[in-house]
Amino acid sequence: MNISTGGTSDDSIPVTDRRGHEPEALDVIPPARMARLVEDVGVRKVGLSFLSTLTLGVLAGAFIAFGSMFFTVTITGSEFGYGPTRLLGGMAFSLGLVLVIIGGAELFTGNSLIVMAWANRSITIRALLRNWTIVYAGNLIGAVATAGLVHFSGTLLLGGGEVGQTASAIALEKLTLDPIEAFVRGVLCNILVCLAVWMCFAARSVSGKILAIIFPVTAFVALGFEHSIANMYLLPVAMLHMDGRIDVMALLANLVPVTAGNVVGGGVLVALVYWLVYLRPAERA
Repeated sequence: MNISTGGTSDDSIPVTDRRGHEPEALDVIPPARMARLVEDVGVRKVGLSFLSTLTLGVLAGAFIAFGSMFFTVTITGSEFGYGPTRLLGGMAFSLGLVLVIIGGAELFTGNSLIVMAWANRSITIRALLRNWTIVYAGNLIGAVATAGLVHFSGTLLLGGGEVGQTASAIALEKLTLDPIEAFVRGVLCNILVCLAVWMCFAARSVSGKILAIIFPVTAFVALGFEHSIANMYLLPVAMLHMDGRIDVMALLANLVPVTAGNVVGGGVLVALVYWLVYLRPAERA
């Protein structure tokens, strides 16, 4: 059997032990092959119809909202201290990306990796922007609709209203960020999110994909980084709970720099970096 050499661009070089026998292949897909898989998936994503892309985007927005809701309840009333509470909350939030990856949906932040297919000239910039626009709109619809359902379900009244107070506090804290802070936190967030998605391509099992997701996502939540699609739920649900005391302009003041940061973090600092290492013509040659 052949075993990958890991970080090299040739993932089929046989490696033998001292007796000349080839060891069993590791049950993981090597990075060079992962890069090609990401490119192929990106090509398929931009080829989806408008309705399919939008519908899958709505699902992803709802899935991330579920993770955000789980996070809100988990940290409510916690007596473990700031760090441990954020750790538990981050693990709870991981539910959102698990549902997106395992359940199948189109998430704007994760789709930053499609930049690899564009950089390799497998798709056009128009096709890339079309996908991002439709997916972003779908994510917004799914997240805001879920916020409305949560508001009218009475979930925010759990714990004697403490869950609603937590939701409001989360939103108000986000709205105090200046644009530079929001942008940089968006960059850092999507580096970790896209690394989680990237590592899912290495896993061959559902359990492996879930493990690949949990640690990076838990880290970005615990560290207080900003995820644009999560904010599409967290800000509107607090807006509804606080009877409109958060206006639309305040919401946009957060979403715009966070979204821009997410694009840079995932599209430039993850997708373009891995394209540079594994897919640019000189490396493939």
